[in-house]
Parts: sequence; C-alpha cells; structure tokens
Amino acid sequence: MPEVPAYPQGRNLLDGKVVLITASAGTGIGFATAKRCQEEGATVVLSDRHERRLAESAEELGGVFSVPCDVTDEGQVQALFAATVAKHGRLDVLVNNAGLGGTAEVAEMTDEQWSSVLDVTLTGTFRATRAAFKHMYPQGSGAIVNNASVVGWRAQEGQAHYAAAKAGVMALTRCSALEAAKHNVRVNAVSPSLAMHPFLAKVTTDELLEELTTREAFGRAAEPWEIANVIVFLASDLASYMTGEVLSVSSQHP
Repeated sequence: MPEVPAYPQGRNLLDGKVVLITASAGTGIGFATAKRCQEEGATVVLSDRHERRLAESAEELGGVFSVPCDVTDEGQVQALFAATVAKHGRLDVLVNNAGLGGTAEVAEMTDEQWSSVLDVTLTGTFRATRAAFKHMYPQGSGAIVNNASVVGWRAQEGQAHYAAAKAGVMALTRCSALEAAKHNVRVNAVSPSLAMHPFLAKVTTDELLEELTTREAFGRAAEPWEIANVIVFLASDLASYMTGEVLSVSSQHP
C-alpha cells in the first residue's frame, strides 16, 4: 500500500484573500481546509454550529476570527457573512463544507431523516452561497468551493438522502456558476470518496470502512488535508478559468 505523502509546504496561493469555511471545527475536511488556507497566506474565518469545538479550533489556528452558525437558520447565515465582512472588509472565498450524513434505507426512512439531511447539506449550501453572492457580486470577484461527494454519482445502500443532497450540491454548483460568471465569481466543487478522521470512525462501522477502503486504488482513505489541497487549488487564482466544475478527489474504482 502506498504511504501517505509528505504534508505540503505553503506557497502563498491565497495570499491576501479572506476565506470563510463552514463546519470547520474539529478534525475533518473543514478544519484541514482552514489550516491549509492559512498556510497559503489567507485570512481565515471559521464557522461551525458546535461552539466549544469552534473555539478550540480557532485557538489552534492562532486565535482566528470565528462565528458560530447553524446553516439551517437563515438569520444565523446572514449574521455570519455580515460579521465576516465587518471584521475583514471583504469576502474572497467561501468553502461550503457543512453537511449531515446518516444511514437509513428508503423503506424505513422518516420524513425527518430525509429533511434534516437535505436541509443541512443542500439547502444550507444554497443559503450560504446566496449570502456570499450578495457580497461578492458588488466587488466583482470571488470564489466558492462546495463539498460534494462521490455518492452524488455512485449508488450506496442506506444513503439515498445523503446522495440526493450531494447530487443537488453538484447541480447547484453548475447552475449558480453560470449565473455568477458575469460577476467574475467562480463556483466549483470537490467530490471526495473516503477521507478518514475520528468523527467518521465514530459514525461508521468498521466493516463498512474496510469495504470502502478496498475500493480505493491506493488501498487507503485520503487524509483530510489531501482533499483540502484541491479545495485550495479551486479557491486560488490558479483555477481562474474553472467554474461549474465538480472535481473527483478519489482513487476509487468501480
């Protein structure tokens, strides 16, 4: 099995940019993205609905500005963006990382299970994107990177709600990108397969994790920072001609 590559050094790819990341507390892709963005020269704003973990994550990054936010609450979303712009004067990059998973077969799934996953994962992404546009359009620049998933393309038992939400994120990415282009704002997405972190291990059985890992060509899950690297690329000026794209960050084979 190939070893995990060396952690990359920063190259100032986001120098001078203000980057807001939702669901960025803890140990997953959101925090890894915040750390990589900071290492690439960005001014980072953290947001999460878990206030204690958010405070701890902000402190770990040197006391960066953080704002608690539940993306299912429009008022909190508006307050998050207003606070970010009030603090830093602008918003250059939004990373929509907030998402909610779960396992339930369609025949047994409740309306509440379906609605809660879609409200966080898809509608939350819409709310934050709409709020970002209202700040990015007037300044004539900006980039949004959404976190989708390979299950938006590939079927998996017990994941109908999550897969539908992530497929929706992909469609939202493509459609909103067309609307935003005339304002010089780009919208793209990453589509990870399996990124290992402690929270995933808590909510996923060992058997499923082993099965998913066997599908990966490298024989291992991605490190969260490996997903974050691609998010950084899409957020940076290196991706200046990319919009409406969904990049698969995966070594998964059928």
